[in-house]
This record gives sequence, structure tokens and C-alpha cells, in this order.
Amino acid sequence: MQRAGTGTGPPPGTAALDVLVLGGGPAGRALAAACAGHGLRTGLADPAPQRPWRATYCAWPEELPADLPGSAVAARPRARAVLPGGADRDLGAYAVLDTAGLRRHLDSRLGGVTVIAGRADAGDVRRHGDRYRVTLRPAGAAGAAGGRATAGTAGAGRAARHGDTTVVFAALVVDATGAPSRLRPAAGPAAEQTAYGVVVTEEAARPVVAPGEAVFMDWRSPAAEPAPGWSDWPTFLYAVPYGDGTVLLEETSLARRPGLPLAELQDRLVARLAGLGVPVPDDAPVERVRFPVDSPRAAAHPVAFGAATPLVHPATGFSVAPALQLAPAVAAVLARHLPADPGAAASAARALLWSPSARTVHRLRRHGLQTVLDLPARLVPGFFDAFFAGRSGRAFLTGRDDVPGTLAGMAGVFRAAPAPIKRRMLRSAVRFHPIR
Repeated sequence: MQRAGTGTGPPPGTAALDVLVLGGGPAGRALAAACAGHGLRTGLADPAPQRPWRATYCAWPEELPADLPGSAVAARPRARAVLPGGADRDLGAYAVLDTAGLRRHLDSRLGGVTVIAGRADAGDVRRHGDRYRVTLRPAGAAGAAGGRATAGTAGAGRAARHGDTTVVFAALVVDATGAPSRLRPAAGPAAEQTAYGVVVTEEAARPVVAPGEAVFMDWRSPAAEPAPGWSDWPTFLYAVPYGDGTVLLEETSLARRPGLPLAELQDRLVARLAGLGVPVPDDAPVERVRFPVDSPRAAAHPVAFGAATPLVHPATGFSVAPALQLAPAVAAVLARHLPADPGAAASAARALLWSPSARTVHRLRRHGLQTVLDLPARLVPGFFDAFFAGRSGRAFLTGRDDVPGTLAGMAGVFRAAPAPIKRRMLRSAVRFHPIR
């Protein structure tokens, strides 16, 4: 909104948005739709609004919103973990999301949202009086270079074009650009989860995973002898059904600083599947994964949401389900204060996302991550043997504000761990410095 005589509003002829969400993934789309549902003039900046999602999203069913339609869930297998010695642990119900179905569900709610093709990097989001001035660049552009950005026509906002960029004014900006956040480049090497996977038929995957089940972690060695050039860092096999007769088989490094290279993960997967007798066609679809699991909590401005805040669980990499569940509540608190008081809206959103109990769980999870990173490689599989020794392990994997459950899960790991790992866990606890 333009305010006469103040010079703080957008240029004449350019309507201001109440909320501009940066990032068109599941978190960004869910929050933008929820904000528009509360009557807020909402924009969604997506570098490629029509590009289909290729990632595999999974969740613990209890973390999914109750109103998520069945079309957004591809499979509900029973999950299990395979320990280094080959013993199985039942982990209970699991959910594999239908990526295309989830996208259709979220897109169906964007009718009141202005969708803008473009992205913002660090430095493109600037305060402009009592609101933000955001420069959106075309996908693939660096600096001022690149092609033409286009603005959508739905919703109340209108963007101003300047050459190859689009300029948007908004009372409040939400960073939903994922992990790592485009607005907060990482300082130094991050602890990363990396993975390399292939998609095969259920029949081909039968030596690994039976119908109706998923393998959350199989910690058995990928080969009898490591190949020349492999690091000593342990990896596990992850196997989930897509519900359409195909299965993702993925060699995964849970967390390492820096992340284990994808080329080595590919070599390990090839060796593992060859040893198991799993045929992989030359044209099998491939999934490559790399993202940080130790991002600090974001500052209050702009509001961060989804993996950017971060909601990423360092032991699973999951963040989609918590984002879908939290989006309506975050939109509701924003709507109480917008457009009149953006500062109060940002503070209220941060208070909702990071309550005292959520901050405590965040710190405890980061402590668990640091414990794993501090372990010698040879002890990591034994740590997860202890982790899955009892049902308490699941409590650590869910409930982002469940302090008693998280503590119970950590205590259960300590009780089940052998003496060398107990000593390392205690040493890590003494040295632990909370990560924001």
C-alpha cells in the first residue's frame, strides 16, 4: 500500500502483497494457500512453477495432517530396520507420499494466490520503509543476468518488471526456499545427508523388500570387501515402495561433514545390489539426494518456514509432513496481524514455530546429530543397533515438541548401547554446545 508523503510504499500502479512466499515446494505451496484462505493478499515465487517435483517424500503417518487426501499418499507400508548383524526391528507404520498427488492437492488450493516465476537470493530481499522490496530473478540467473521473469495473474498483487527481473513489494516475506536456504548461504562445510538411488520393479526388489513393507535402514555392509577408494564411513540401504509396482533402492549416508560423495554412494549401491542379485536396467530412473541436516534456526525476519526454518529432522531428513501440518496454524497467526503490523506477525509466527518445547527438542536432536558425527566410523552401525533396540527410538524420530518422548528415546539408546559407545556419548554430551 502507498502511504501519502511517507515514501515507504510501492511505486504508483504497483499493488502490495500482504505475504510473499519464496519457494514453491510443498512447504511454500501449503503456506501460501493457507494465507490466501485467510484473506491475505498472497504471492508465491517459484523459479519454475510448472516443473514437476522429482523428490521422494516420506513421513511417519502420525505427523501428516488429518485432512490430507488419500490421493496424496502412494503407499502405507510397514517399516523395518535391519541391523549390522542382520536382525530385524519392526518400526511400525510408514507413509510414502504420492508426489504428483500431493502437488495436485496443493495446487488446487492456490486459486487466490499470485504465482510469480522467479527466485530470490541473499541480497534480493530488502527492507523498504515498513515493508519489503523483493527482486525476483529468472531461474538459472546469476545477478542481473538471465531471461524474462513473468508474473501470474491470479490474486490481488501485481509485480513491477525491471528488465529481466520482477520487483515485488510485500508487508511480510516468508523464506520457504528449502535447505540450504537461498537467503542464508551456509558458512563452512555442512553436515549433509547424501544418497544415490535407482527405481526398479517390485519383483526385482524382492530380495531386499517384501510387498507391503519398507526398509528404513539396512546397515549391513554393501560388499564383503570395500572397493579401493571407498571411505570408512558406513552407509545403509533405504528401500520404499511407490505404490505403483516400483520400488526406490537408495544407498544413503545419514550425516557426514562434508557429505559422502554421490559417486561413491553409486558404487556402493551397485556393489550391494549385485551381491543381492537385484537386476537394475540401464535405463532405471535415478534419484540423487544432498541436503544439510545441521542448519541453524533462522532469524525472525524474513519468516522462515519448512526446511529453511529448519524443520528438517537430522536423523531422517523429513520436513514435509511437519510443514504441511503447521501451515494452517502459521497462516492463522500471520492473518491476525497483517497487513497492519508485519513485525508482530513475524514474531508471532516464530513463537508458534519455536515454542520453548520445540526449541528444546531441536537442541536435543542436534545433540544426537553431533554424537553421530563424533563417533568413529566403526562404531556408527553399533549406535543404530542400540537406537533401534527398543520402541523408544521412534519417539526420537517424531514429535518436534515432544520433550519427554525425545528424552525417553535418547535414554533408551544409551541404555542399549555397548560400553565403547556409551563412553563416546558421554564425551559428546560434555562437549556439546547447543546449535541455534
